[in-house]
Amino acid sequence: MKFSCDKTGFSDALLNVQHAVSTKSSLPVLEGILLRASAGQVLLFAYDLEIGMTTALPASISEPGELVLNARLFTEMVRRMPSDKVEISSDEKLLTTIRSGASEFTILGIPASEFPEMPALTDAVGASLPQAELQSMLRQTHFAISSDDSKPVYMGSRFEFDNGVLRVISIDGNRLALRTEPVDQNLSLGFVVPGKTLTELLKLLDSESEDTVRLSVGKRHILFELNGYSVISRLLEGDFLDYNNVIGKQSSTEVRVSVRDFLNSVDRASLLISDKLKSPLKCIFDTDIIKVICNTSIGKAYDEIPAVLTGAAVEIGFNNRFLLDALRACECDEVRILLNGPLSPLKIYPPEGEGFIFLVLPVRLKNE
Repeated sequence: MKFSCDKTGFSDALLNVQHAVSTKSSLPVLEGILLRASAGQVLLFAYDLEIGMTTALPASISEPGELVLNARLFTEMVRRMPSDKVEISSDEKLLTTIRSGASEFTILGIPASEFPEMPALTDAVGASLPQAELQSMLRQTHFAISSDDSKPVYMGSRFEFDNGVLRVISIDGNRLALRTEPVDQNLSLGFVVPGKTLTELLKLLDSESEDTVRLSVGKRHILFELNGYSVISRLLEGDFLDYNNVIGKQSSTEVRVSVRDFLNSVDRASLLISDKLKSPLKCIFDTDIIKVICNTSIGKAYDEIPAVLTGAAVEIGFNNRFLLDALRACECDEVRILLNGPLSPLKIYPPEGEGFIFLVLPVRLKNE
């Protein structure tokens, strides 16, 4: 195999594809990237048996061929090369030389035959979404994905296409994030995508791009195609919580407040809370004011911000980090907060409509 190509584009592609490489595997081939040079392009493949990523770059091919190179080492070699062009060549024993300008590395490759085969989609259903729209939906729900592997289905986000509407839902047992968007897709389809896959997808999405993201959903896998990359992932199996029952519709209190004011207030009070000094954050939603209070063994914090309250006053406790995450995900200037007493979840809505719903479970205060 022998080819040459633009160093910058090749380096960027390697850095992106590397995210699908296994970091801890007893099989060296899973820690590598498969290079396949033919027909005026070089194809890059990475696959850790859960998520796979491929892309293609234009290249000047002198000798077609394929092999696997250690992803971390090869990516760093290419990235640090001094010239605008890089040349890759290997012999029959897979001894591979990477040249650029006067710099040269030599490493040993792995036979391409040892690289695992990417999964094939069966009975796939397709859909297309604007990149900016999908990026926003993932960004506003990603924070609530569970990290508890005792319930694997919650370690991802559920996608629901429901005749012209797409919902993305994440739940981790203490909070819920739901994002809704009208789409030009008449589908009735539901599936759960692993959080790791969505993390990598967010890195590839470009909110300024006018291109769409193509989704192909099979029985056990999903394929995303965007910006010259293909990302294939297994889907998570299991029964997802009926989130409509959790959200409910009843509330005795509605509060309108500036996101920035509330976020800054909670952030200030959180200075007294740490992993060693855990304490609930007390929020008192009263007439035209929200009081934020925190007491720990090292001190006390008190703050208040203006708000518009309709209904009964509420004194309620929260995990400060869960409340901060929800407020940071709002992406708007003002929100509506719905409450139904001190033991029911806090629900955050946009100023109008239900484009997103963030739910945070309360923490019981000591005096209750």
